[in-house]
Amino acid sequence: MKRARQLLRKTVWPCLVLASALISTVAHSQTVRAVTETTPYTFLKGNRVVGPATEVVEKTLQTAGLTDYQFKLYPWARAYDMALKEPGVLIYLIARTPVREQQFQWAGEIMKIQYHLYRLSERTDIHVKTLADAKNYTIGVMRDDVRQQYLQTKGFFRLAISAQSIDNFNKLIKRQVDLVPLTEDDASSLCAQAHFDCGGLERVLTLDEASTGLYMAYSTSTGASIVQKTRAAFDKLKADGTVRRIMEKKS
Repeated sequence: MKRARQLLRKTVWPCLVLASALISTVAHSQTVRAVTETTPYTFLKGNRVVGPATEVVEKTLQTAGLTDYQFKLYPWARAYDMALKEPGVLIYLIARTPVREQQFQWAGEIMKIQYHLYRLSERTDIHVKTLADAKNYTIGVMRDDVRQQYLQTKGFFRLAISAQSIDNFNKLIKRQVDLVPLTEDDASSLCAQAHFDCGGLERVLTLDEASTGLYMAYSTSTGASIVQKTRAAFDKLKADGTVRRIMEKKS
């Protein structure tokens, strides 16, 4: 029996050590897949994802010593689904809400935003003074976006859902929806993309409760060491003013 136990230790223990080492190596070398959507802060230039928010994320990963990473641009719902389900996914810019709190590993707040409801200036038939007034109209939103989630929690049912922000904006121009929730930067950027004069837009209501911070966040199945390194690097860059300086580059 004693000899059998010794033999077991000699054969099983090295295997356990090897398995542990392999797991550690895999976790350490896990590729970070940074995913986002098209915004004024994240967009394609040629075949590269660029923009100030992308620069912040890349600078953070480099400072953290994470050299194995890639950036991809998707419709928001796809990026969001990947970050919910797949390991090694870093999503940005994502609003941090109570519903999402336990669904992601939060790594740093990149910026704050404020949403407003917009209508076409010529739509004098639309009258919105309060959030309750807005329930009388069809509102264009993006699938799985924080604005869709916020309005649903407030009892809104007349929501027209799009996959892309530009599709959502075009619905407003074509009068397929009455209102869209946007930031001021979103409005300017979408006007340019759609070749639409922004003078034809009118801000009718600020969604104070939906205004929030936009973060970078990892999927829950991402290795803890990667998350910790990213958080520490981001905190350093935010403290020394690097994050602010990069975000202020946006024209």
